[in-house]
Amino acid sequence: MLPEIENLLHLQEADKAIRRLQDEIAELPKRVAAIEHKLADTKLQLEKAQAAVKADEAARRKYDTAIADLRGKISKYRDQSLDVKTNDQYKALLHEIQFAEKEIAATEDKILELMVNADARDKQVKAAQAELKAEAAEIEKEKEEARKRTAEDEKQLTEWRGKRDQMRAGVNEDLLRHYERVAKFRGSGISEVRDHKCMACQVMLRPQIYNDVRTGQQTVICDSCQRILYFNPANEMQALEPEHKRSRRHHPKIDAPQAWYYRQEYAQDGEVLLCLTNAGGQASRRVFDMGTGRLIGDILIREGDFRHAFPEDITGAIRLNGSWSEAEMEAWGTEMPMNALDSLHIDLEAARYEMSSRTSAKSELPAAVPTQHIAG
Repeated sequence: MLPEIENLLHLQEADKAIRRLQDEIAELPKRVAAIEHKLADTKLQLEKAQAAVKADEAARRKYDTAIADLRGKISKYRDQSLDVKTNDQYKALLHEIQFAEKEIAATEDKILELMVNADARDKQVKAAQAELKAEAAEIEKEKEEARKRTAEDEKQLTEWRGKRDQMRAGVNEDLLRHYERVAKFRGSGISEVRDHKCMACQVMLRPQIYNDVRTGQQTVICDSCQRILYFNPANEMQALEPEHKRSRRHHPKIDAPQAWYYRQEYAQDGEVLLCLTNAGGQASRRVFDMGTGRLIGDILIREGDFRHAFPEDITGAIRLNGSWSEAEMEAWGTEMPMNALDSLHIDLEAARYEMSSRTSAKSELPAAVPTQHIAG
């Protein structure tokens, strides 16, 4: 691995740590604000309970005043009744006295209701006060922890920034500029290659690109995501097991209405996957980019069976296992899903292994003994 690549890996680690710390530091004020908002809600509940108590006390005073006024009227009416001249005047004063007494009784009922509610109001106030006291202590503790965490994060952030500056100094300016530009838009500027694939964007690499990354003698950029590529042998996928230890590869049916093929070179498009389908006396052909799964060109339709309609495409191609309905492929649009692309890549690896195993088996057969040697 190139020293600059190693420096970039350490730089990416520093960048991730710096972003994490920056996010955490930015989040802490929000957390403190949420804590204070919670305390404000509890204070509001206490204020409402206290306001209700004050409102009841004001109502009690109002009712007491009303009763005193009514009793004053009753006393006045009784004094007047001693001086009346007629029976009608007496009855009128008696009616006023009875009305005032009813008003006093109704008002006393309201006072009694307030007295009953006073106990509940008092309990609400005491409960709110206790909750506020407990929350205030807990919230102050949380705020202190948040302040300590912020101070620790800021200390680590300063350390990581110092490390980052050292690592940047060990990378070529052009390469560093490319790394930072890609990292700004994609979150990371360097990606591991494993099993012929860029692990960041999951796109398969062309064989030559993959070999260049493995050798580690030059800087290689992913054509799909523009990240700088590197190879770690320790993380490379395990080689396929020997054939006698794994199940035999399934071979697609020769007369299947749909067939998938791999072509290493196809016109000007390089490595491609071909999908040939028979339907209604016609054959259709779709061409997909091997690395990205993107549809290349338009769907081509010809009369007859695909073996006769597209013989030039089948010649020299590797037949693969794959079968998707027309509806599924229509839903793909211009790019096949990653699970379909991966399954074809895996089957291609199995097919290549199978072909190499057959070649090795043939080369290990004993050479034919010349006839003259046998005769001798």
